[in-house]
Amino acid sequence: MIKQPTAAGMPDELHRRLGVSDAVLIGLGSMIGAGIFAALAPAARAAGSGLLIGLALAAVVAYCNATSSARLAARYPASGGTYVYGRERLGDFWGYLAGWAFVVGKTASCAAMALTVGSYIWPGHAHAVAVVAVVALSAVNYTGVQKSALLTRVIVAVVLAVLAAVVVAALASGGADAARLGVGVDATFGGVLQAAGLLFFAFAGYARIATLGEEVRDPARTIPMAIPIALGITLVVYAAVAVSVLMVLGPEDLAEATAPLSDAARAAGADWLVPVVRVGAAVAALGSLLALILGVSRTTLAMARDRHLPHALAAVHPRFKVPHRAELVVGAVVAVAAATGDLRGVIGFSSFGVLVYYGVANASAWTLTPDEGRPHRLVSAVGLVGCLVLAFALPASSVIWGAAVLAVGVAAYGVRRAVAAHMP
Repeated sequence: MIKQPTAAGMPDELHRRLGVSDAVLIGLGSMIGAGIFAALAPAARAAGSGLLIGLALAAVVAYCNATSSARLAARYPASGGTYVYGRERLGDFWGYLAGWAFVVGKTASCAAMALTVGSYIWPGHAHAVAVVAVVALSAVNYTGVQKSALLTRVIVAVVLAVLAAVVVAALASGGADAARLGVGVDATFGGVLQAAGLLFFAFAGYARIATLGEEVRDPARTIPMAIPIALGITLVVYAAVAVSVLMVLGPEDLAEATAPLSDAARAAGADWLVPVVRVGAAVAALGSLLALILGVSRTTLAMARDRHLPHALAAVHPRFKVPHRAELVVGAVVAVAAATGDLRGVIGFSSFGVLVYYGVANASAWTLTPDEGRPHRLVSAVGLVGCLVLAFALPASSVIWGAAVLAVGVAAYGVRRAVAAHMP
């Protein structure tokens, strides 16, 4: 059985301070982030005129994952997300695999978001700006999750305003042409799948709600409500942005764009909007980075509690009630990755790990009984198959490196079990 929450007042107890609106905003801050500013162009290069089909496919897989995650999070409202679900429903190994995939993949996501901030704010010194962003947001998280939720509220409002301005400017311009939304012969099955995998990267933030299971009030009610609300809002926003940008640029120009939303604003004749979009992209990346650090540190906390990671990382700050050691270590690793990594490489690597993580979530949800709130079996099945298909539809380098790092984690797990078996 899952570990019961510690008694009130114990040093390692996390405070339940987040309501539905806070949880929704944390999910929105994770999903409506830099992904929509960066993912449209590579997705268009993969799918061509089939971009919207790829977006729809990504949304279907995301919905299945969100439904499975919500039902599991309501039953197991503890920090760790699918690390906990896999362990409780499938066994210790599968929980560990999910946790490892999440921590490694999302650490790469953190670095990607930090580098996106640097690329928009000061392109010539992107790595330095990225490190400063990681340090600053780690400090915000360290002082308490409620302050993180308040900052996320502001960031989401700014990003939504920028995206709305782009949509209105594009649709109101004389250059918008609905004929550009048609699907042509350039759209291939493999290309659409790869585009869906790339676009899924921008949907995956709802996991942050589940990983905050110990910090939301009434988790059995809050988590199942917050996850689909956040996902639904995100899908509407993404669809509006993708349609408007396609109508102005068309799939060919969108595929070649380095800053697709800025290019769409310029093509719509709204040059004044271009610097606003650049600032919005940086703010969006900061919002994603804020929520990602929260989620990774909570999964690190859960794995450290079970000694899959150093047990010292399980400490909770006596005043701020946050896993402060886990947050410091995660922040340090992300800062190093942001200082040395390549944006395109870390995004591909992250996508593979995230899809494996959600694959375990769907497999775990399949084992729930009707009395435990099991979703329809078709939801879990489509989610599991979808995760596997999209993971292996990613570029070959992403698959190879992702599989290699997962194999390292599996080997470490095997060594740990072997050592434990020989200990007196």
